Amino acid sequence: MSTITTEELSATTLLRFATAGSVDDGKSTLVGRLLHDSKSVLTDQLEAVERVSASRGQEAPDLALLTDGLRAEREQGITIDVAYRYFATPRRRFILADTPGHVQYTRNMVTGASTAELTVILVDARNGVVEQTRRHAAIAALLRVPHAVLAVNKMDLVGYDEKVFAAIAKEFTAYATELGVPEVTAIPISALVGDNVVEPSANMDWYGGPTVLEHLETVPVAHDLSHCHARLPVQYVIRPQSADHPDYRGYAGQIAAGSFHVGEAVTVLPSGRASKIAGIDLLGEPVEVAWTTQSVTLLLEDDIDISRGDLIVPSKDAPATTQDIEATVCHVADAPLTVGHRVLLKHGTRTVKAIVKDIPSRLTLDDLSLHPHPGQLVANDIGRVKIRTAEPLPVDSYADSRRTGSFILIDPNDGTTLTAGMVGESFAAPDPVKDGIDDDGWDF
Repeated sequence: MSTITTEELSATTLLRFATAGSVDDGKSTLVGRLLHDSKSVLTDQLEAVERVSASRGQEAPDLALLTDGLRAEREQGITIDVAYRYFATPRRRFILADTPGHVQYTRNMVTGASTAELTVILVDARNGVVEQTRRHAAIAALLRVPHAVLAVNKMDLVGYDEKVFAAIAKEFTAYATELGVPEVTAIPISALVGDNVVEPSANMDWYGGPTVLEHLETVPVAHDLSHCHARLPVQYVIRPQSADHPDYRGYAGQIAAGSFHVGEAVTVLPSGRASKIAGIDLLGEPVEVAWTTQSVTLLLEDDIDISRGDLIVPSKDAPATTQDIEATVCHVADAPLTVGHRVLLKHGTRTVKAIVKDIPSRLTLDDLSLHPHPGQLVANDIGRVKIRTAEPLPVDSYADSRRTGSFILIDPNDGTTLTAGMVGESFAAPDPVKDGIDDDGWDF
């Protein structure tokens, strides 16, 4: 395994990407091939894979085992959870999320792609674009993943036929364009053999584009959220009982977007109380400025009643608070989401009671048509919802911030995650209609 110096690593950018595709399309094999051929696999890991493969009677190492780490996955030969891998090349660092292909594990794909800047969607060259391919493309579009790679796998099983690849690439690109995916790069590969994964394929001289790794190393990455409106969801109020700091009151959390600086006027939401930043502590040391993803403690000039779930924002960029939220959601629970459903809505670090007032539409993945007012969403459905919350929430549009523009709905009875939502996102749903639902005691 080649080594990368500390200086080289610090100079590289970071790309978060996710893989998705139908069962047996070869996602885990692609990831294993990518890790193996880029020399990102430790010797003991490779030896373990070789032992397991040999015990199954396989002549060559099954590279899919590099990501299929759970025993249940190995026994079934499928990926049923999100497998995260961290690796680096001299040109870039990577955080990879290998997501499951089974329909019933779509929730895991939502989890894996929610922070990704790029999604690799695999298609079996023998089967072409199928329903699960469309579902994964729709989720990537909803989550506003800026880059998509269509990896047409198992080209060796169709004789490396250029026409097969071209037809699949044309169909998928047209579908993704309708969804609003800004960029699609199609690459013909064979993950099992290694064609166009890390090294160019000698079997497809008709293809002149990049390999998968080359594209991953060179695709523009713009995940710097420091230019966004600053947001700090309060996770914890720090009040040490110490003689050295008798009056210390700090508000700790991870900055979701933007940056804060000492002396800046801020507003605490949803209360609307204003103050100024008196100090910022980072890793126990005072700093003048802090920015996105840093975990910090803010100290304010005024003694304000602040608790977990509040949001600290610059006064000049404070979002409006609302109790009425319209969003596009992906339903991930086995139990359906229905009109009138009483739920908990978790936004940032705040959780409030809410009720589903209306489900204006459900998306049909085959032709991207909208089924108006379905009344409910079942597992893996994508649809529009209108929600009324018990307390006002300071929400951003998902288009402006993937962190503060997202939420989840939770079953208040058992804590099950029901739905992942994106505020304001839409597939051109029809105009909402007054629902006239009886609140049944939930008078918000």
